[in-house]
Amino acid sequence: MALKSNLYVQFGGKDFDTQKIMDDAKELWKAQGKRVKDLNTVDLYLKPEENKCYYVFNGESSEDNYFEV
Repeated sequence: MALKSNLYVQFGGKDFDTQKIMDDAKELWKAQGKRVKDLNTVDLYLKPEENKCYYVFNGESSEDNYFEV
């Protein structure tokens, strides 16, 4: 039987579901007209105090690369 695990971040009375945040990032990639198979790496930086998640897709980033959580 495979291990099922979840990671939640709690901050300031809020819960952040890390799997949902990863799924949202992948959806953002697809919304940019790109194919999931072309996504090699995803690095996420959750800043709960800002209610933002900064992302780096395939090693490319900018200060504008974030979405609200």
